[in-house]
Amino acid sequence: MKQKIMVLPGTESQIGLIKKIQKIGYKVICVDPNDNAPGLKIADYFDNADILDVDRCLKIAKENNVIAVLSDECDIATSTVAYINRQIGANSIGNDMAQLYTNKYLMREFSSKLRLPCPRYKECDCLEDAIKFFKECKNQKIIIKPLNSNSSRGVFTVTSIYDLKEHYEETEKYTRGQKKVLCEEYIEGREFTVDGVIVDGKHYSLAISKKKHFQYNSNIACELLFSPSDDKYNYERLIRQNNYYIEKSGLPFGLTHAEYKFNGKDFVLIEIGARGGGNFISSKIVPAITGMDTYQVLIDNTLGIQTNSSGLISNDGKCAVLKFFDIKEKEGRVVRIEGEELLKEKPEIIFYEFHFQVGSLIYEAQNDSLRIGFYIAVAGDINHLNEVMNEVEQKVKIIVQ
Repeated sequence: MKQKIMVLPGTESQIGLIKKIQKIGYKVICVDPNDNAPGLKIADYFDNADILDVDRCLKIAKENNVIAVLSDECDIATSTVAYINRQIGANSIGNDMAQLYTNKYLMREFSSKLRLPCPRYKECDCLEDAIKFFKECKNQKIIIKPLNSNSSRGVFTVTSIYDLKEHYEETEKYTRGQKKVLCEEYIEGREFTVDGVIVDGKHYSLAISKKKHFQYNSNIACELLFSPSDDKYNYERLIRQNNYYIEKSGLPFGLTHAEYKFNGKDFVLIEIGARGGGNFISSKIVPAITGMDTYQVLIDNTLGIQTNSSGLISNDGKCAVLKFFDIKEKEGRVVRIEGEELLKEKPEIIFYEFHFQVGSLIYEAQNDSLRIGFYIAVAGDINHLNEVMNEVEQKVKIIVQ
């Protein structure tokens, strides 16, 4: 009988991981609170449970004799995965690492300990603490965040005490397990992501993207452009800094996803997770531009199978883009989609999604999870990729009224 591996949760971002586990000869039990989760359709077994309910998930794991628990692209699963793996004897990053890689305040504390560039910050227990912090900031511009949320939920840029009073309570409610808010001095500058993997105790930064954000919300990305180098920004420096943080933290294995801002002088860590980048960065983009089977490494490491880094990575200068669709209006009902055949037929476009149907009412994105769709394109060089992006821009239209 085939051995079982549990996957948390059953969202679409886990589909690639589920298929990989099945391909190499294991059965998959998928756990999700939603009975209609996409993972239900392809997993061998399915159980309904909140993935934050660690006791319930552990019970399911033991009842099904699973040999490991896995997840990707999902911050909120990190602690549950670490806990259950430790309980059932699989390799685990441990509770301390799970906390460090999901709690943004702890990330700030560790950056400070390493003397890495860091904005002024404060963990606030109440609105009055946040107001005091705001008044102490010279530029009168801060950002407030939940300590451990995901998808930019509860993240707001604040430029007045009025803004702070308006948004503080919403930010606080997204902090899981405690009533706290992280306040940080706002960092001006370009934002970057770095995805990587740990092999043989060494961290490899595999893919760097340069971000653009929606004009109507500077906290939500509209484009991630992946390239091996950049004329303006020193990617080698960013790689060294990212590898240093992760290796000093003691994270034993797994995938990583970090976000930085360049303030004109330094790359400043925004946040970092012990999981791959969302919206199929780790499952589709990283393998496409590096040739590395990151899921095989993740599965092997969790099962205690040694992975040799030799020959795993082969970056031949490929570039990629994760581009999010948008509408010019604040909201509208979808009348039709023009140019979808281009997305289906163009070989450089390896994946796309629309999160709506004709007739749906759609809006400007309020957080990362509410963007209306995206496409992923991969090309041999940046000029070719720009040509693809320009063609999509001209021909693919979402018509609303």
